[in-house]
Amino acid sequence: MLSRGLFRVPVSLGVLQGSARSLGTHARPFKTLDGAVDTSSKTFQENLKTSEKLEEKYTALYKQVLAGGGQKAIERHVKKNKKLLVRDRLRLLLDEGCEFLELSPLAGMGMEYGDIPAAGTVTGIGVVSGVRCLVTGHDATVKGGTSYPISVKKGLRAQEIAQENHLPCIYLVDSGGAFLPLQSDIFPDKNHGGRMFYNEAIMSSLGIPQVSVVVGSCTAGGAYVPTMTEEAVIVHGMGTIFLGGPPLVQAALGEVVSAEELGGAMMHSSVSGCTDHYAETELEAFEMARDIMAGLNRPMAEYLHSHDGVPLEDSLRPLSEQHHNYEDPLYPIEELQGLLPGTEDFDVYKVIARLTDGSRFHEFKHKYGTSLVTGFAFIQGHLAGIVANNGPLCERGALKGAHFAQLCAQRAVPMIFLQNASCDQPTANDVTEAASLSNRLKAHGKMASAVASSLVPKITLILGNGVGPETIPMCGRSFSPRFLFVWPNAKVGVADVQGAVDAAVQAKFGDMKSEETEKFQSKIAGRLSQQTSAFYSSSRMWDDGIVLPQDSRRILGQCLRIVHSTLDTTDATERRKFGVFRM
Repeated sequence: MLSRGLFRVPVSLGVLQGSARSLGTHARPFKTLDGAVDTSSKTFQENLKTSEKLEEKYTALYKQVLAGGGQKAIERHVKKNKKLLVRDRLRLLLDEGCEFLELSPLAGMGMEYGDIPAAGTVTGIGVVSGVRCLVTGHDATVKGGTSYPISVKKGLRAQEIAQENHLPCIYLVDSGGAFLPLQSDIFPDKNHGGRMFYNEAIMSSLGIPQVSVVVGSCTAGGAYVPTMTEEAVIVHGMGTIFLGGPPLVQAALGEVVSAEELGGAMMHSSVSGCTDHYAETELEAFEMARDIMAGLNRPMAEYLHSHDGVPLEDSLRPLSEQHHNYEDPLYPIEELQGLLPGTEDFDVYKVIARLTDGSRFHEFKHKYGTSLVTGFAFIQGHLAGIVANNGPLCERGALKGAHFAQLCAQRAVPMIFLQNASCDQPTANDVTEAASLSNRLKAHGKMASAVASSLVPKITLILGNGVGPETIPMCGRSFSPRFLFVWPNAKVGVADVQGAVDAAVQAKFGDMKSEETEKFQSKIAGRLSQQTSAFYSSSRMWDDGIVLPQDSRRILGQCLRIVHSTLDTTDATERRKFGVFRM
């Protein structure tokens, strides 16, 4: 008998058996995509070579990041100061074998003021005592742990991700404060250093726990980081907290005092009360932090577990996906390296087939507005609404995108945008074409409004072109996706390089052709090519990191697990509020 409300409804065995047979036939929802590609084709092989070169470049840069401030700085940090390296600290803090999503690892490379590996801070999302949380730790081997403008930007972005996804924050503090020669770009403005303390207070008021472990210096403004957290651990003989250090005290008062006396672990744990837990060693401090997380009364995190553990330097490499209850794609994800956008035969369906469980996809409006692909799929067991460019975003495609965004909002389904915007900027030659372009523009506006107003988590992955106005309705950075990643071949900018070069040459020289024109053209093209590259974008944190194509499914799966816990926090009525669409 089946129970329906307060009544019991008898059901014959034959009906149950029929239902079971029917369920068995349709146990796996959604149709399977045809993702077959000719891996021996010239285009595929050329793309594969391009991907391999870009991966080599990425790997070389990431090795620089792992080296921190260099061998001498590491030896001074470990041997002289007797401190653990930041990634070793994270290993002790995080659950063994948990997945760790490192954010913006290439931030700070190639900046105008030099290389700042990882922006001097390692940030990421991991699991501590079974609780998913955001962890940020200063790398004191990089410029002595001082904060540069890019360091502040990275810290604020990490807090934004934590607040949006309701992730507890753990701060491993070992900082020399602001890099004073660049203080005008670090401290005064709204989204400069002081904003971090504001964010700590706001997140705490929202019930998002804030925890700090002081394993080094907290000087000047940095002293507010631990004092504004809900619980703070400090290490004896290593951690210090003060607004002005011993040299400033001596200069102002003529009094000689040690750092430990002025703001050490014993003073703050027994006298000032700025810290709550006194640790003799770093190892004890991280055990205390784990105990704090265990006492938060938070639900246990869902994550893929690697029985062998995953070193943090390999955190952007595949985890073992054994012991899961979902289908793997039918096609090798490594083949994404040969499916780069930019070629005439690029087909986004082939990409989707290598990202989704069982290569299955329930397409929405298949025959309407075909330059935009929309539909539902599961990625590592989590349902998502996929929106993917498959050509220039036409009027009907944009209308379809607006409709689909509303569906996802109504059903509380996270959205994944696979972005490859068209570089074409069409012009009208007559009134009819002008009217058509106007309708297209209005449709783009409708989709942009629907995407912006859809209060569901959004994740954007730029496969190729992240340039021009089409990036707006496709949830570019300005539309605040929860996460935004780029493939290493991606281009990010206001326009494609060739279009921008032509416009610059036309503005300066008109139709004149000369040797000077060619030199100018070459110079502009070189500069714009560099400034629109994925590596330039990632170093300046226009994204949350470069993702190698073959890692895309794993990263998207991690992001879906992270955002899943916040799906029920928005009232259904709020999710259905949309702005006015221009008809």
